[in-house]
Amino acid sequence: MLSRPKPGESEADLLRFQNQFLAARASPAVKIVKKADKRKGKEQNTDAERPPLQDSKDVVMLDGLPDSLPPLTPAPPKKSKIKSASVHFEDEDPEERLESHDRHITAVFSKIIERDTSAVAVTMPVPTGDPFPRAFHRSEIKSEVQLGSGKKSIFAQKMAAKRAAEKAVTTPSAAESVEVRSPAPDALDPVGSLGEVPLPSGRDDKDDDFWTSQHPCLITGEGLGSQKSKQEAQAIHKENLEKLQSMSEEEILQEQARLLAQLDPSLVAFLKSQRGNNEGPKKELKMELNRLEEFVESLPVAQHGVRSSLSMQESSLEEHERKEESMKVEIMDDDLPVKPRKEWIHMDSVEFEKLEWMKDLPSPRQKKTKKGMQARFSLKGELIPADADLPTHLGLHHHGEEAERAGYSLQELFHLSRSQVTQQRTLALQVLGRIVQRARAGEFASSLKGSVLRLLLDAGFLFLLRFSLDDAVENVMAASVGALHALLVSLDDEGLLKTRIQHRLRYILEVVRPVPSVVLDILHILTHIARHSSEACSQLLDCPRLIETIVREFLPTQWDPKVAEPGFLLTSLHGVACASAMKFIRVLASGGRNATARLLNKYEMKSRLSRFIAEEPLDVPLPREEATRLSTEAFRLWAVAAGYGQACDLYSDLYPVLVRILQSLPESLSEKSPVVELSVQRAAAVVTLLTHVTQTAGYTAELQAKLSSNNSEDSEPVPPPPVAWSQVSGLQPFLETSLKKILQQLSQTEIWQTLQPLTTTCVIFLGVYYSAYSQQPSVNPVDCLEELERLTSEVLQPLLSQPAIDSMWDLLRPCSALCNPLSCSPAPESVSSIASLSCTGGKPPLSLVGSKSPFPFLTAFLFLINNITHIHKGLTSKYSSVLGFRGLKDYLHQSWQSGPPSVTPSSAWILRHEYHLQYFVLALARRMAGTCPDYTQHASLHHCVAMALLSRLLPGSEHLAHEVLLDLAFNPEFLPEGKAGGPEAADFSDILHLGTSAKLAQPGSAAAFLPKVTRGALLRESYQNLPSIRSCYLSHFVHLQPTLMRSQASYQGRNYLIQSMLLPEVRGPILPSDWPFFPLISLYNKVTNAETRGAILNSLPLDLINTVTWNLQWVLLLETWRSKILQSIPTAAKLARLMCVFLTGSDLFLEAPIHRYTAALLSVYCQPKALDSLNLDAPLPGLASFHDLYISLLEQFEGVSFGDPLFGVFVLLPLQKRFSVHLRLSVFGEHTNILRALGVPLQQFPVPLESYTSPPEDNLNLLRLYFRTLVTGALRHTWCPVLYVVAVAHVNSFIFSQESTTQETDAARKSMLRKTWLLVDENLKKHLLYYRLVNAESPLGFDLYEQLPPMRLGYLQRVTQKEMTENAPALDS
Repeated sequence: MLSRPKPGESEADLLRFQNQFLAARASPAVKIVKKADKRKGKEQNTDAERPPLQDSKDVVMLDGLPDSLPPLTPAPPKKSKIKSASVHFEDEDPEERLESHDRHITAVFSKIIERDTSAVAVTMPVPTGDPFPRAFHRSEIKSEVQLGSGKKSIFAQKMAAKRAAEKAVTTPSAAESVEVRSPAPDALDPVGSLGEVPLPSGRDDKDDDFWTSQHPCLITGEGLGSQKSKQEAQAIHKENLEKLQSMSEEEILQEQARLLAQLDPSLVAFLKSQRGNNEGPKKELKMELNRLEEFVESLPVAQHGVRSSLSMQESSLEEHERKEESMKVEIMDDDLPVKPRKEWIHMDSVEFEKLEWMKDLPSPRQKKTKKGMQARFSLKGELIPADADLPTHLGLHHHGEEAERAGYSLQELFHLSRSQVTQQRTLALQVLGRIVQRARAGEFASSLKGSVLRLLLDAGFLFLLRFSLDDAVENVMAASVGALHALLVSLDDEGLLKTRIQHRLRYILEVVRPVPSVVLDILHILTHIARHSSEACSQLLDCPRLIETIVREFLPTQWDPKVAEPGFLLTSLHGVACASAMKFIRVLASGGRNATARLLNKYEMKSRLSRFIAEEPLDVPLPREEATRLSTEAFRLWAVAAGYGQACDLYSDLYPVLVRILQSLPESLSEKSPVVELSVQRAAAVVTLLTHVTQTAGYTAELQAKLSSNNSEDSEPVPPPPVAWSQVSGLQPFLETSLKKILQQLSQTEIWQTLQPLTTTCVIFLGVYYSAYSQQPSVNPVDCLEELERLTSEVLQPLLSQPAIDSMWDLLRPCSALCNPLSCSPAPESVSSIASLSCTGGKPPLSLVGSKSPFPFLTAFLFLINNITHIHKGLTSKYSSVLGFRGLKDYLHQSWQSGPPSVTPSSAWILRHEYHLQYFVLALARRMAGTCPDYTQHASLHHCVAMALLSRLLPGSEHLAHEVLLDLAFNPEFLPEGKAGGPEAADFSDILHLGTSAKLAQPGSAAAFLPKVTRGALLRESYQNLPSIRSCYLSHFVHLQPTLMRSQASYQGRNYLIQSMLLPEVRGPILPSDWPFFPLISLYNKVTNAETRGAILNSLPLDLINTVTWNLQWVLLLETWRSKILQSIPTAAKLARLMCVFLTGSDLFLEAPIHRYTAALLSVYCQPKALDSLNLDAPLPGLASFHDLYISLLEQFEGVSFGDPLFGVFVLLPLQKRFSVHLRLSVFGEHTNILRALGVPLQQFPVPLESYTSPPEDNLNLLRLYFRTLVTGALRHTWCPVLYVVAVAHVNSFIFSQESTTQETDAARKSMLRKTWLLVDENLKKHLLYYRLVNAESPLGFDLYEQLPPMRLGYLQRVTQKEMTENAPALDS
């Protein structure tokens, strides 16, 4: 047996072993078995085709996972190696299979078509003296290698030169191949004749092509703005050429030197660059020269001298191109970093286009195109200008598209974010995050088209970040968190939960334990998610170990005190208290009272509140700013809990701490500290806490009494809170003293702006305190009234007399979001799916949320005054000067006249505060109306503000809307017109027809005779029914009762009933803009829904007539005395609402009061201004299709109208010519039965007939229907005078129209004219033929010709020539 090789043996030993093995003919120890490849046929699996075996590997297979990562881009489909020919079936016919594989010569050559060579010239080979053709060598061609040949190699260029040389030899001369013939007389162009072709001069200049140029190179004439701009430019160019040809070479050089000395070098470089970009004119010139050469060849021999000139021009052009190419070669040679040497092998001819990648990048320049260039960004997220020339060492250049431009595009960053290189993924995510941050700040609004954020989100940016969060590399996770923070979190404010992002963020915080910046980003992201809704807060609370990790790691009670040392570098935030974590818990608690209870009890937040509140920020082992923020957030969390009536037991434990803070408040405010703003925020948080505790204590006695009475109705009585009124009654002196001291700084603007947040909270506290103080059973009412009188005389009245307060009222209008809607418009990069409070322009000082805004303090001040006047009504007159401030009146006047603001997350939050101020002004005005005799001058203004506010209040403010409806909207004191002669003025206006030419006569009724009632009498009756009208509207808003209860609990301070501090989702105002029509719409919907279910509603409300009457009365009052309030509702929408009167019930419209008020409103909507604004083709709010509504109206008219003229007017209104033709087709095509009942008299029709007859009808189908209804008698003047006039006018205009039109229309009008001429009904025939003009005063509604005009008569004779001869006497009669 052969032994194995041993260490130390040489190759000779191995060869010897091999020979011994072969001589012994022994079988090998290993046998190679080659299995057949199933993808190939058996005939292809030969051993010779098998590749050598490779070393095998141990492979671990995981079920359900692919073997390789999926590609980012879809790969091309792979071709299967199993060809269809290798797959056979049992039932397949062998003969067909052989036929399909037949390769007979007939099958091969059956589709070959011989090329036609009859016109091809045959050239004989060049004879040589050699026995065999001599081999060609490229060195024999003496041609210059050109670089401008694109991708051609040196060999290809040599071969092209060889073919050109052979062609030149074999081509016959022009004299031998061209037949000489005479030119045609008009062969020469008189304008561009050969004599005018500019010939080249003798100058040997590098710009010789200038002399051959037929077009200017720089001036195009586009800026002249005239139609002959190109001709002007061409004339200037020709004049320049003539001037240059008249100059000598020395004069040209001198002038050139003088110009170069005067012009800017950059301008000269630009002009030279434009000369280089002139390839288009050169090609055009070559084509012109070729055409001229062909033309010259056809001229007599005597004119061939011109051809030589042309060839000279062409040769000059080619010479110039060669010079330019040689210049390019020299430039490229200089640009090469490595200069080729002659001694290098095969480098005697350098192909520069193959070495082009080695030269420096060209300088970037702005492309001359109307399309935008691709945006590129720096590593800091900054937008790089297209022409910015940045050095390459910055790392912004790469070998992608536009390699000369620095920066990365969004597409390239997306590509890098999925790279296999960790650094590239991290860098791409960081840059994307910075781009998003700058985009949300509005930096790209003026530079880029479109929205960067929307583009990123549409491209899947959110999913990219979610995938990157699952990366195993910590740097990539940190970059993903930073980008997510930039996308979601805004500095102005603080959907994603379906991806279970909270679980991943918890893992990063708990397991990965990233650096402090990443931790802060995660906390901010969680805070933003918690602000979304109560459901989002619940999902965050239910996330396993998320809240435990945050409380344990970032809200510990003890940590290393070295953190507070100056210069200490914090490498990890774990185990250190963090204000952002406390803020997240506070926002989480705002989600609901149940969430707050879980945080306080399960996660032991009570003990942490005591820990961070009991200790002064200076004593907390943290940097001073961070310690102050942590203390502030702790007080805010406690205030949220106290807002639910929870955590009030801590008040007794921490009472000494709170008193100490209140005692030191005046001194701390006077100190100049670097953290004074943070200290003011902390003090404001303390006062807010005390306000909520005071509110809670104010209801302790009431809840205690309910608990003691043990009323059976209350199944689960609310236990009283563990804080009594006696425990909070001593807080008022501290805060009043602090308020007095702060108000002394009112004249100092900077100090006042700093202290304004604290001042506002102190004023709100006093308002809450006195409101609860007056309701305590243990308090003497007389003492309460004396306290309010003292506060008024000592604090508030002196405050009103200060000039600084007057200037605050003047700032309301500049800072208002209603008066300045752009101040609360969404930011340019805002996305609807990501709620943000950022606005266009940020928060300038003169804005509602700016530093100079008077809204916070004035709103709190009005809140306090309202509470005082509510308790002590005798003090109302003391504050009458508030409503007289000029700035307040100007603000109110402009605010209610501004258009309805757009509702976005930012505008909803901002406008909520402005609506509060308006409500408190109106509440004070309501008290003034009954006590101050001179209040009437403000009543109309305040009523307009109240009506506008009703249509604008947002969800969450249902209590304010209810109060406005209850006390302001229907209050007769706010409608002084009812007492001051308003009805009489309306009657007088109707008599004089002031400002209108419309007919004010109201249509009659089909019921018993109704006496005519003037509009003034209707207004007087409506004014007297205001209490009933108010009750009607309040009963129809009962569906808002659940939300009203929640809103009342919030505004009235019933903390034990508040369920959540978060505002409800805002999709629009509480009440629709057309709420004055709401009772009528509600009744109509009730009837329609019942009919949809197949039931007949016979049980309408008993007071149906009263409800509809009150609704119409209220609308009439508004349209007469507050018309601008309803301007936001389109006239078409108002008419559609009034149509519900006829669609609700069968004979409701016949009731006398309803008929009268509907007719009065119809006369208002038929005035010229209203009719001009009527647009039935535009989409109407609250109405899916006006066409469907009109069809329902037609069906109702057919069934129950009784020919009522008022109903008929509503049917006729939409049939005006400018509205959709489908409405008229519905009447004359499907509902012709109504034509017998539409008997609206012309004298009672309030719309001008010209609106129906002009312009002429052009719809052929409708014209045929008009003619058919007239001829068949379905439409008669006695039945339907209005539409009779309309049909006659349109048919007359059509049959006598002689305008050029289609053959079908022409045949139709001639046929209709012939039929008209043959009519038996002489009256109808006369009306159709002799119609002249519309005249509403005429009994017919139109005037007639006494005899046809000659033009019409001639046309009639031509069309009806045969009938004219037979019936001539008929025409004379």
